[in-house]
Amino acid sequence: MKKKILFFDIDGTLYNSEKKLPKSAYDAIQQAKGNGHEVAIATGRSPFFLKPVLDELGLNSFVSFNGQYVVYQGQVISKRPIPMNTIERLVAQATNEDNPIVYLDSIKMTSATKNHPKVRISMDSLFYPMPEVNEEYYKNSDTYQILLYVDEKDEKRYSALYPELKFIRWHEFSVDVINHDVSKAYGIKQFLNHTDFDIEDAIAFGDGLNDIEMLKAVGTSVAMGNGHKKAKEVATFVTDHVDHNGLSKAMKKLGLC
Repeated sequence: MKKKILFFDIDGTLYNSEKKLPKSAYDAIQQAKGNGHEVAIATGRSPFFLKPVLDELGLNSFVSFNGQYVVYQGQVISKRPIPMNTIERLVAQATNEDNPIVYLDSIKMTSATKNHPKVRISMDSLFYPMPEVNEEYYKNSDTYQILLYVDEKDEKRYSALYPELKFIRWHEFSVDVINHDVSKAYGIKQFLNHTDFDIEDAIAFGDGLNDIEMLKAVGTSVAMGNGHKKAKEVATFVTDHVDHNGLSKAMKKLGLC
């Protein structure tokens, strides 16, 4: 078959409910690589937070920050930091309203608030330590994503106040904040601009709301059985639950491994 380029979300797609990569998924991806297919990660995670899965799978290509920072074969091919004036407005308002903020650049995350319980709970859900505290870190580094801790009601209000930004809920307490015109689909487009692959050659695997644009944009898309209803609605087909070898089953169905 013609060689394909494969894009995998991490949580709920590659990683199962225990935040581990099933052996069946690992084996299927290695077989796909051996068959000549190109493999990349497409995630809302930061580059530093996805390093373990890159190392485990032997990969060096990824879409991170939901498309804000894109690396192909170890080289940065696209980066879209949030404009400084927008960050300053958002920080001022969030601080005034006592809504915690965490900044993410390409190397680490930094909290503007010390030891806030909602930040701790969300970090625990990722099995990630509390970030260091530096209220003004964003002034000296490109910020590619912000974690804003707001409830759904306030999320709608912020979204209306900041049309230049996109708010993507990833946790009960928190939303990812990125540029409004960026998504995993945008990141995939950067890959295609730098390779000989066409959009019909791209296959995406995902489960969440931040996967919808990606699943709609590629030639073939797979939603996990554990995925969000809206992700399933736009996918080419739906596979089994991630905990039941759904990823490897889909890859075999597609003849990738």
